[in-house]
Amino acid sequence: MEKRILPQMHTPVSSPPPVERRAYNDAREAVAALQALYTRNTEFLRAAFASLDDGATPGHRYRAYYPEIAITTTSFSHADSRLAYGHMPAPGHYSTTVTRPDLFEDYLLDQIGLILRNHGVPVTVGESETPIPIHFAFLEGTHLPSAASKIVDQPLRDLFDVPDLNATDDHIVNGTFEPLPGESTPLAPFTAQRVDYSLHRLAHYTATSPSHFQNFVLFTNYQFYIDEFCLYARKLMAEGGAGYESFVEPGNIVTKAGDTPGADGQSVRLPQMPAYHLTRPGHSGITMVNIGVGPSNAKTITDHIAVLRPHAWLMLGHCAGLRNTQALGDYVLAHAYVREDHVLDADLPVWVPIPALAEIQVALQEAVGEVTGLSGYELKRIMRTGTVATIDNRNWELREHRGPVQRLSQSRAIALDMESATIAANGFRFRVPYGTLLCVSDKPLHGELKLPGMATEFYKRQVSQHLSIGIRAMEKLAEMPRERLHSRKLRSFSETAFQ
Repeated sequence: MEKRILPQMHTPVSSPPPVERRAYNDAREAVAALQALYTRNTEFLRAAFASLDDGATPGHRYRAYYPEIAITTTSFSHADSRLAYGHMPAPGHYSTTVTRPDLFEDYLLDQIGLILRNHGVPVTVGESETPIPIHFAFLEGTHLPSAASKIVDQPLRDLFDVPDLNATDDHIVNGTFEPLPGESTPLAPFTAQRVDYSLHRLAHYTATSPSHFQNFVLFTNYQFYIDEFCLYARKLMAEGGAGYESFVEPGNIVTKAGDTPGADGQSVRLPQMPAYHLTRPGHSGITMVNIGVGPSNAKTITDHIAVLRPHAWLMLGHCAGLRNTQALGDYVLAHAYVREDHVLDADLPVWVPIPALAEIQVALQEAVGEVTGLSGYELKRIMRTGTVATIDNRNWELREHRGPVQRLSQSRAIALDMESATIAANGFRFRVPYGTLLCVSDKPLHGELKLPGMATEFYKRQVSQHLSIGIRAMEKLAEMPRERLHSRKLRSFSETAFQ
């Protein structure tokens, strides 16, 4: 153990011995080095915490650092122009801190492999200058009520590093990060501490481990969809899985393919935004999250899922139809968004267009056709493509109508909800392919609301079909080459090499 002195605090610091930075030309060797360094440093912090005696006051702090991967390029390499990521835009020194290399192994192998292939120079692995907060050093699912009492009389931050909000912002992914003189350029969209923060939030909000999340994510604003998803997944597991390995419910309750789950499923108290995972090898399955109602929840959950770097997310939910020609149960395929949700205004100005992504749009339209049996001109009977407006006031109908209705008409909006534009805008911001397929559940502008009893029948009839469409669309996207799915439309002038 080496003791270092913090100049700003003049406090002795106990740390693991420094590790010499090494160069690698093989992605798997580089990831193994990241894993070894991360394991050593987090084990050091856990051991230091466990060694504290009741009432003892150590004469030093404990500190260990995140591992870091870096690369230096000296030329403007001509990478394949069809690629949206996997290359640096200009010569320079690039680096990123790394956490949980076990969880991100496939992602790191892919990203590092692309860089090695496209630039032909080695990557280096070593320790960064960013300390690992003690909160993020514990293994997933660890509970420390008794151990924490050992240091109750001394502030935790006197002994260990704690999460630093200055290191958990979104400047890199927002495109507002400006390196200081001599500072390296970011290699990845998120720092290790930002990732750790979201991993802990995901476990809290969804009651499932981040390791269960799949690369294709469905969001919904109604429990009816979750109930149908559970019925579908449990039946699939009982019948052998059909390519899916397991079904994971809140509380990390796992039903493996070939098993028969209990008829009542799980009895865990549901969290704020419960998540359910239909898993496949390589995380190529489907995760479904009930985000509830409102743009705040939509932003919160996508802020955190984004660090997992999913390949696509889609919104499936209900909306208000704004056209007289629409009928209850019709589908709306969003190709543009009016953003009046306001929760992302500080991160993504409202003047930024949110484009439709061809790969997503085609998959959704084809899925609607396959599930309903309609095609071509006949498909227009039940589905309309157009602008979806997202607002932050659920009771907008109770306000004076002329202003809102005029804006909706001028925007050519055909549907109104409270989540879709938020999810799409955060997909744009985080470079996660996105899409929206909504179902018209009422038409408030035309006085068509569901009568008592109609709601139950409507949900029984429509939710199953709508969910089947979403699942089929995700399966079609999963069959698509990753390089084609991650659109260049989502990349700015100067991007991180990591997707």
